[in-house]
Amino acid sequence: MEKFYPEFTAGFNSLLAAAAGRRVAVIGHARPDGDCIGAQVALARVLSARGVDVICVNADPVPRRLRFLALGMTFLRTDEILGPAAGYSAILVDCADHARAGVRLKAAFPNPLGNIDHHMSDKGFAQINIVDSASAATCEILAGAMLDEGIQLDPQAAQALYTGILTDTGQFRFASTSRRCFVLAGELVARGASPAVAGYELYERETPGRLRLLERFLASLRLECGGRVAVGELTPEVFAETATGPEDTEGLVDYARSMDGVEIGVLIERQADGGVKASLRAKEAFHRVDLAAAEFGGGGHACAAGLNVRHPPGDFRDKLIAAIERRLAAHAP
Repeated sequence: MEKFYPEFTAGFNSLLAAAAGRRVAVIGHARPDGDCIGAQVALARVLSARGVDVICVNADPVPRRLRFLALGMTFLRTDEILGPAAGYSAILVDCADHARAGVRLKAAFPNPLGNIDHHMSDKGFAQINIVDSASAATCEILAGAMLDEGIQLDPQAAQALYTGILTDTGQFRFASTSRRCFVLAGELVARGASPAVAGYELYERETPGRLRLLERFLASLRLECGGRVAVGELTPEVFAETATGPEDTEGLVDYARSMDGVEIGVLIERQADGGVKASLRAKEAFHRVDLAAAEFGGGGHACAAGLNVRHPPGDFRDKLIAAIERRLAAHAP
């Protein structure tokens, strides 16, 4: 079988060897998505099969639609790991930088053993860094590296990796989707991953509240920059009225981007503590929305980026649109 990531063979083997005999915490980013949870589950199961005492840790709970991946797995929240943290070595997955795990987890694990990621802004912050921004998903990297080494994947690990690739490629629609994504997906199906199960759990279990939230988001959409940008906002009041939470915003921004003529979609989420979170999605990589997000301390990918601002200025929306407009101007026809 072809080698998917020959450049990571030495690093991945070094990471597996370093994890042997340790207690390992596989840490994902705040507000975890399918790629994050999928990477955590798969890596934890592989390490456990090799005799490693392993747990998964997140600042936020496993989202409802991803719980099927984590059955039988130990997932701890930040408060639950801070006491025994000294006894664990950390491997971070799908974290563009050390702080994406949360400031308290960053402080608890100041020198991570490993970092496996696919974000452009990841400069390497661990002892062993396996980072490839050309990959569509962290699960793509893990799947390829594991198959390269002939590691046996049980059906649950295969399902987790398949789901991570599926979600971060937008069901194999985004520009980052490559031939390798499809080849790996096929290999994972051969090892027990079920596309039908992933499709049902992710896309056919909407709650009434989530559909009402979508309705409110669509109603809030406004066109900016001559119709090239669509911006929608959600407030704490909307979440309360629809009985939804932050995890229910997953994928909403894609509706803004999907409008004909729109090049960049934006979701601005106002938070109860006064902070603001924004997600940016571009149709073309040359818009580099990660650079727009970086102006506010965020980052991500060329087509998909995000940011969190704890104390936003009153004119945050205008400032964000101005940053996006600069990205559009940088590649004006």
